[in-house]
Amino acid sequence: MKTTTLVLAFSLYLSSFARADWLQFRGPNATAVSTEKAPADDLKVAWTADLPGRGLSAPIVVGDRVFVTCSSGPGQETLHVFCFNAADGTTRWERAMRTTGRTMTHPKTSVAANTPCSDGERIFALFSSNDLFAFDLDGNLLWLRGLTFDYANASNSLGMSQSPVVIDGTLVVQSENDSESFAAGLDVATGRNKWKLERPKAANWTSATVWKNTVALQSSKGILAVDPATGKTVWDYTDGASTIPSSVGTGETLYAVSHGITALAPEKGSVTQLWRNEKLNPGTASPLVLGDSIYVVNGAGVLIKAAVKNGDEAWKLRLKGPFSGSPVAAGKRIYIVSERGVFQIIDPEAPEGRVLKEIELKETVLTTPALSGGAFYVRSDAKLWKLQ
Repeated sequence: MKTTTLVLAFSLYLSSFARADWLQFRGPNATAVSTEKAPADDLKVAWTADLPGRGLSAPIVVGDRVFVTCSSGPGQETLHVFCFNAADGTTRWERAMRTTGRTMTHPKTSVAANTPCSDGERIFALFSSNDLFAFDLDGNLLWLRGLTFDYANASNSLGMSQSPVVIDGTLVVQSENDSESFAAGLDVATGRNKWKLERPKAANWTSATVWKNTVALQSSKGILAVDPATGKTVWDYTDGASTIPSSVGTGETLYAVSHGITALAPEKGSVTQLWRNEKLNPGTASPLVLGDSIYVVNGAGVLIKAAVKNGDEAWKLRLKGPFSGSPVAAGKRIYIVSERGVFQIIDPEAPEGRVLKEIELKETVLTTPALSGGAFYVRSDAKLWKLQ
């Protein structure tokens, strides 16, 4: 009986850390909130893996595999997709390809700026050069597209970073810029267009949000929600939005990065504004909704907590910034990495918010962490870390 009790207790302990895949930028439905229990606060570096080139793309996790992209060479003309074993950081496979599109970027960013995504069976890697690759989990190339061949003027002199999303057999990619700006839904099996939309001709670095069976496309004009299978408009919010931090949707509300934060309730083709707080103004990091609060990191590196019901501010907490990546959350903890490589664990339920721990990675980190299996995966230009 005692042995049975111990086995049951151990099984319950393991189930509390049941692995949840992190399949895209900001994880489940681009909310940045893990469905797993929060790891213990005493995180340490479990392993590191060297990377051969630059990248602002975040890692993604499928089962026991961690995927990350980077670009190398004098002109960042070599594109890499890596698959690492989550357990020990050994390389499972690597694929290296040559660009077919433009590699010009701002010095701070890189050609590997778009976070890959997965449907659990395939890996889709889009680069700023508009090169798009689909692999199976074992690294076999399924198809590729040089989107510059189809849309020759789709480019941005500062580089592009819109991360793709996949939903119900459709891969949604964006290439929004000052010239030939578009979004398209591709068949995951073949890479062929199911639909294509012209988008506002303006530089845009936001990524789509999958919410309530729609894909919400954000631009300086506002937010357009489309049916992922057909590209047909479901609703359209036209009061402008950010072109860097992306919006987040939870429950029945979309929290748009528009005039600060604007809470929207789309219904039957129309959009109702629930509230707006122009002081909740994100810098580069996308906002985070956790429980009954929304969290925004402003341009000064200050984390602001506000109520989701009305946008009223609860507190402000200065962090060690600046930040390019976005915060993520699990349980009752928030996690964020500064540009200087300081991984910070935050207790948002403390009366004024509290930083519980800082881990110095001692490299420039411009990306958002991934969380799966009770561990965090963080990348810089030179390394991939596992913190556990």
